[in-house]
Amino acid sequence: FYYLFRLGVDKILLQCVLQSRTLSGADAINALRPFYFAVHPDFFGQHPKEREVNENSLKRLNGYLENLQKPGFRSFKPTQLTFYVREREPNSSNVQESFSASGFRAVSFTLHTRDLLSTVLDILNSCSLSTEHVQSLNVNSQPHKEAKSTVNRPIKWDKTYYSFTGFKDPEEELEQAQRVETTLLSWLDDNEASAVKKLKKSLPLRKELERLKIELSHELQLSDIRWQRSWGIAHRCSQLHSLGRLVQQRPEILENVKGRTVVFTDLSGMSAAGHIMLGTTDVHHHWTKIFERLPNYYKLQKRLLLLEDRISQLLGGIQVVYIEELQPLLTLEEYFETLNSFYNKLRDSRLPFHPRSLRGLQMILESDRYAPSLHEFGHFMIPTVCDPAALQWFIFSKAQEARENLKRKEEMMITEKELISTSTERFSLDRLYKEPSVSSAQMIDCCKRMLEESLPYLQGMHLCISHFYSVLQDGDLCIPWNWK
Repeated sequence: FYYLFRLGVDKILLQCVLQSRTLSGADAINALRPFYFAVHPDFFGQHPKEREVNENSLKRLNGYLENLQKPGFRSFKPTQLTFYVREREPNSSNVQESFSASGFRAVSFTLHTRDLLSTVLDILNSCSLSTEHVQSLNVNSQPHKEAKSTVNRPIKWDKTYYSFTGFKDPEEELEQAQRVETTLLSWLDDNEASAVKKLKKSLPLRKELERLKIELSHELQLSDIRWQRSWGIAHRCSQLHSLGRLVQQRPEILENVKGRTVVFTDLSGMSAAGHIMLGTTDVHHHWTKIFERLPNYYKLQKRLLLLEDRISQLLGGIQVVYIEELQPLLTLEEYFETLNSFYNKLRDSRLPFHPRSLRGLQMILESDRYAPSLHEFGHFMIPTVCDPAALQWFIFSKAQEARENLKRKEEMMITEKELISTSTERFSLDRLYKEPSVSSAQMIDCCKRMLEESLPYLQGMHLCISHFYSVLQDGDLCIPWNWK
């Protein structure tokens, strides 16, 4: 045992001489700048689904990186993350990738390393980003294969060392962690107490939020009050308090909101769907201007509806629609310009569509695509730059499939609603909902499998179906739709 110990000490001294300095937290941030630029939520402002996924994944990634920097950190759980990446890069062979409806590349990978440098390299390689700049940080930045060389590899003690000392073998711990996959029951068992504590703490705020929402909706005769992003309950209450103060100070400017929907989001104006948008970073002065401009917005909205009708007439009766769940968040002005440009292009091409031959079908316009496609729910997704002749051929060839998809969508929506209701009642949930990035097919699959299980931890909880496991700040439980 003594000679084994001396051999370990000698190897430590040798590494101290030959090994470069370790990666610091600041070094890691600098090394990950290309990654942060590729996935930063601010670049997905017009794509709410992708933005929300990246925001949540970044929170979990930051927590992982912080844990690695804690002195004496030993607990270890592999963390699976999903990001939408801005640029299209060649596919990496060791990560799962798919493309969202908006054209962004979805990258999924699992972090399971114990040091910052390996973690940084794994992240960059998984997103097909260059790692050459890491070398300029003056750290041990060799590629993974080279990093496992004799000099720079971690000390590997003989198995008898762990037998004599009683210490845990880190390699054996790592192998066990990689073998053990998080299951729904085990995760609920570990996190139920924390979620209950946060939920109880948030209950007074939840009641306050509901009261404020009802009072303002009634006073302003609003159709609804919504939030574009998943802000916490306290944040939402403060936004409603701000709107309430504006109502008291300037009641005359709010006369034109009857029957409308107010959406708290990142910018102020009117959305393509006709909702009044209030930017959460704007002051009352900006909100006041939006309310004063509402009559002009309503005039522009009438012109927009007329444009949609004219496009529909040119395309055989196909209905032009704006679907918030499938399209970027656009202002009314942006959407009008998109429609106007597309209409002028169609009018000049004089496509020979038979009148009303495509009635019952729907299409949405997209400015960030170059080829038409058919959504699984039956909507034609048409680029504004699409060649008219190619557009005509595509619509004719896919019309029957589109009708079948629309019919299947109606059936799927009914099934999804029934399963949500049944699951809520079966598990005594206070609320069951999903993130926008979770499709109806995924939600149906999730609920069906849940109903086959006995889940004792969900009574009275708020359950969100997502792409990852998490306990939100107000006690909502997030589980991936494809849980094990």
